[in-house]
Amino acid sequence: MPVRTARTAWNGTLQEGSGQVELTSSGAATFDVSFPRRAADDAEGTTSPEELIAAAHSSCFAMAFSAELGNAGGTPEQVEVGADVTLSADPAGGFQISTIALTVRGYASGVDEAGFKAAAEAAKAGCPISKALAGVGEITLDVTYEG
Repeated sequence: MPVRTARTAWNGTLQEGSGQVELTSSGAATFDVSFPRRAADDAEGTTSPEELIAAAHSSCFAMAFSAELGNAGGTPEQVEVGADVTLSADPAGGFQISTIALTVRGYASGVDEAGFKAAAEAAKAGCPISKALAGVGEITLDVTYEG
């Protein structure tokens, strides 16, 4: 399996500095990063490690969910996956990712609501990003079957 690479160039202190994260292996994009924007309600056009984790988790989950639906005899027709990653103070000092809330909305032919929800639970357990984030305090899953 391939190795995927990202690179970040940073200049300055934590509070006054800034940087750019580059998706090196794909060359797909370069994004600005800044700690003050990371910790603010309005990101003002900059990304953060938490947003990148949310993107990784939602896309990985969508792929794992598609596979689990297929294993159950279903075909995803319309599925939307969201991931909300929360950065909070760590009681031990610094910061931590305290929660990740996954949401799944959609429908699939060939499975009923129970099968759809079971596939989502299996995807949550089997998604490589979910496994990598096992140290997060809580990962929740909210599934809505619209079939």
